[in-house]
Amino acid sequence: MLFDRARRETLEAESLAPLCAAKPRHPGGEPTPDSAPTYRTEFQRDRDRILHTTAFRRLEYKTQVFVNYEGDYYRTRLTHTLEVAQIGRTAARALGANEDLVEAICLGHDLGHPPFGHAGEAALDRLMEGHGGFEHNRQSYRIITRLEQRYPGFPGLNLTYETREGIVKHASSQPGRPIGDFPPDLRGSLEAQLADFADELAYNGHDLDDGLRAGLLTPAQLNDLPLWRVMTEAVGWQGDTLTELDRHRLIRFLIGWLVDDTIEQTGHHLATSGVATPEGVQRLPHNVVAHSAEVAQYNAELKRFLFANLYRHHRVVRMTVKAQRFLSELFEEYVREPAQLPPETQARIPELGLQRAVADYIAGMTDRFALQEWERLFAPFVRP
Repeated sequence: MLFDRARRETLEAESLAPLCAAKPRHPGGEPTPDSAPTYRTEFQRDRDRILHTTAFRRLEYKTQVFVNYEGDYYRTRLTHTLEVAQIGRTAARALGANEDLVEAICLGHDLGHPPFGHAGEAALDRLMEGHGGFEHNRQSYRIITRLEQRYPGFPGLNLTYETREGIVKHASSQPGRPIGDFPPDLRGSLEAQLADFADELAYNGHDLDDGLRAGLLTPAQLNDLPLWRVMTEAVGWQGDTLTELDRHRLIRFLIGWLVDDTIEQTGHHLATSGVATPEGVQRLPHNVVAHSAEVAQYNAELKRFLFANLYRHHRVVRMTVKAQRFLSELFEEYVREPAQLPPETQARIPELGLQRAVADYIAGMTDRFALQEWERLFAPFVRP
């Protein structure tokens, strides 16, 4: 028996929880007419279209915390995205949510990140003051709806409403300017909330892992952190020297524990929410995906610790400042003389405006390309 799209959709409708998206609804208008996939659901096609974009491949050389040339073993924006998708799928499957939709949102959530991570985002937002600003979530939406040109019949990727809304609203607990034409009074769907949870859990756990690997964080610094004591007691580790295997065991416990806690707490919230439809979840005054109160406190303490001791570590700050200087000089030079831009970027200036066209071009760069481009523009003995 072949499991074609219709059969898969029928099985999903029968097996998924009633609060989850089983089949695209397309509120607010259909996407551009497009041939239906034969053996994939529309959410599976969304996932695959995101996976094959240029923007997704570029994530391999975009910073998570450590710039690519710092070493081969640290997370990049691409490996972070893959880890987010894995965590999101695990939680979705346990809760009866639409696993393919969660995966599509997770794979697309960071497409708009510029080079050098949040340092690059802050630099571009400052440079774009008075021209609409810059925010990576908004840029992800521009990529999937406008900037990726891969099909002759429509701009962007022609993704379903649910996937586009999920990418926009996966961080719906955070205030911000509305993006797209999605109802501002609705928070993210259950699948979008799961993607947001997976994103935060992944970067907390894996930034801790990379910080320890790099020696920017030490066990002695962590000893006063209640969560660290839970972790070390759970795996039976004590001492001052942390081997690679010890670190793997600790991080594996941390991620598994946080995932399990969130699945159980979210299941409780869903069971007691009183809502019966996917839109009902979005109309609740709070997200249903959450940690238990005790674990939420541990998680908040870990985030504060990482901010103070890793993200503000002098080596990370030096790279942040250097990266912002690189990107600022690139931006200002392109604006000063747009003829230095590639012809396809110059062609977009009348439509987008000079500053937005430059921001789009820089945001699409990898760390490596941005550094090479800076050398081509400013180093006297490098060929342009």
